[in-house]
Amino acid sequence: MEARTATIERKTNETQISVAINLDCQPGSGNKQEIDISTGIGFLDHMYHALAKHSGMSLTLKCQGDLWIDDHHTAEDSAIALGTAFKQALGEVRGIKRYGTGFAPLDEALSRAVIDICSRPYCVSNLGIKREKIGDLSTEMFPHIFYSFAMASGVTLHVDVLRGDNDHHRAESAFKALAIAIREAITRTGGTDVPSTKGVL
Repeated sequence: MEARTATIERKTNETQISVAINLDCQPGSGNKQEIDISTGIGFLDHMYHALAKHSGMSLTLKCQGDLWIDDHHTAEDSAIALGTAFKQALGEVRGIKRYGTGFAPLDEALSRAVIDICSRPYCVSNLGIKREKIGDLSTEMFPHIFYSFAMASGVTLHVDVLRGDNDHHRAESAFKALAIAIREAITRTGGTDVPSTKGVL
């Protein structure tokens, strides 16, 4: 099967980002999973690492951003770059499940993510996080990260934290739930059909 990989660079006056992705590094794939994340924001690195690990993708993401201003551009642009690479690596939406659902618990927290790889970008998220920051990442960036990824990758995405008292747990379970949903949605069916009654996505 053709490898689903992509390498991109995204450079603006605010960030310089490089992303390399391989969607097919799940256990049993024969491909070694390699993850190397560096955004300058420790908690963001942690979230992207969890996303890559549990979706079964190899991911190298390097970002140099204007953190002397704040964390916004780094978080937003890295999600855009990741979404762009994901879409490029996936290629034509053909011969995959298309839909994916993931539930991920982390101690008392539980999150649900649902994804539709449909070329109609949309995003709804409800995380219920109360803290202003987790580590050096502003918590207002979490929904923006999901939104930016969805817009760039062309997916419909719903992410909800169903319960939880600890905001670290709430955020991490949300990213893990998304990873599980992605892993299901990109699973190859063995066919070559477009998974839509329209015949095209």
